[in-house]
Amino acid sequence: MPANLTPQYQKAEEEYRRAQGLQEQIDCLEKMLVLLPKHKGTEKIQADLKTRLKETRAEVVAEKSAPKKTKSYKYPRQGAGTVVIIGGPNSGKSRVLAELTKAQPEVAPYPFTTREPLPGMMSWEDVTLQLLDTPPITDTLFESYLPSLVRTADAVLLCFDGSSDDAPEQTAEVVRQLESRKTLLAGESGFLDDDFSIVRVRTLLVATRGDDPDCETRIDFLREVRPFDFAACTVELDRPDSTAELRERIYRMLGVIRLYTKSPGKPAEFTSPYTLPVDCTVEDLAAKVHNDLADKLKYAKLWRGKDADVQTVGRDFVLADRDLVELHV
Repeated sequence: MPANLTPQYQKAEEEYRRAQGLQEQIDCLEKMLVLLPKHKGTEKIQADLKTRLKETRAEVVAEKSAPKKTKSYKYPRQGAGTVVIIGGPNSGKSRVLAELTKAQPEVAPYPFTTREPLPGMMSWEDVTLQLLDTPPITDTLFESYLPSLVRTADAVLLCFDGSSDDAPEQTAEVVRQLESRKTLLAGESGFLDDDFSIVRVRTLLVATRGDDPDCETRIDFLREVRPFDFAACTVELDRPDSTAELRERIYRMLGVIRLYTKSPGKPAEFTSPYTLPVDCTVEDLAAKVHNDLADKLKYAKLWRGKDADVQTVGRDFVLADRDLVELHV
């Protein structure tokens, strides 16, 4: 019997995947249990949710009583989303961060220059998003906090040195190390077949030094060594046009749209838009603006396109990129 999960439940499930703290996970699990349709087709999901909730509550108790032994890193989401940069030694991770943001990571020809996560803000048109560089991953080096950073990210950049014959095997090892920790680099994000212990994260393979004549051959070899279903692109960071293309690819990965708001009787300001998932509604935008606004919302006025006439829409109306919305309560 199919589960027939509602959009509200699927949204709560995505919030759970991105939850960074144990209490946040508990709140999401409780919400999922409330929103989950109750019938024979969801019995296994109900049982899994209750088990996961019990385990997470136990983790909270254990965490409070146990001394801190290892470092942990939490980065609040900023801008349109958080994209984590991973890869093997000398894969170009830090160079990507340096070229796309104002961050100043150490970039050197020797391996293991990145020792801890380093954030930076990337701009694309009128939005920003957070990039997060991380230490390299090998069969002997894997920081304990990395799975959490990757699993809760909106997307992942898997860096690959397009000029190195070692890149295919090194990158395959990165994928293997994450898979062994129940974290799958994939074409889309979400849980694996309703198994809340295994997480897929939307990934883009970024082949740095992409102008190398054998770059594509090395990518093809990676596909043979470790087949993958996510997109790949080449980038030459010394060329501004190539860097600009990468900026857009990264933004498009997030699957969000830009929405502008205005107050009644005041002019529109097309700056600092809200960013929400594709297929979001007027109600979703109201909740993003303020928690109480969604409950009080009656209707909205909407302008779609530069010379479009105003239209009155309800809370369930699906919005599109660059809509201008005036919310009424």
